[in-house]
Amino acid sequence: MKSSYSSMLLFLVTLSIVCFVNDAHMDPTYGFVEVTLNESNFIRQKPYDIPLEQRYSYVNGTHRFWVYADDKPQTLGSNTQPRTEIHLLPNYTSGVWQFEGQAFVPNGTSGATIVQIHGAAHGNTTLLLRIYNGDMRYYSTQVIDTNLYDKWFKVNIIHDVDGGEVIVFVDNKEKYKMPDQGPGILFYKFGVYGAPKNISYYMESRWKDVKLYKKC
Repeated sequence: MKSSYSSMLLFLVTLSIVCFVNDAHMDPTYGFVEVTLNESNFIRQKPYDIPLEQRYSYVNGTHRFWVYADDKPQTLGSNTQPRTEIHLLPNYTSGVWQFEGQAFVPNGTSGATIVQIHGAAHGNTTLLLRIYNGDMRYYSTQVIDTNLYDKWFKVNIIHDVDGGEVIVFVDNKEKYKMPDQGPGILFYKFGVYGAPKNISYYMESRWKDVKLYKKC
């Protein structure tokens, strides 16, 4: 009886350890250290000719961004599309970094980038995640996830600069992995930014629980 009890106890302990390890590896932030963020880490960007409060709000921990297709760009003379975004500091040039946030995109928003990695050796960006008709795409090509309208979903983006790789998770599930665009002065941005064409007139995203991590 004692031997059976000991065997059962050993089995349960082993099972608990295995489950703990498995659960840890289901969390994209496992092995990362959270970077302390404060107000100075959030640089807000909006159409240059209107006050921030006409395109952005922050209420009860939720950032709300909205923009119209005929809005002006961020700076006078720029040829970029309209945006309301947050540039998340710090910038980085090496190491392994991770963005995390809960996102919400209302029905009707289409052709809008909701999160990106800005900077690259070739081109302006390493990654754009866009919403088209409720689906998330890598730029305008690969579908990463579907049916995302009108619900909160968690986005994690790991950028291994030294290894030249980017991994995208949605709700703790790995959805896409791709080589990056080379080193540069890099940073995460989130909000809403019109794509070059086929955008809805009104575009909106909401974000909460935004965090930044660095690999140990």
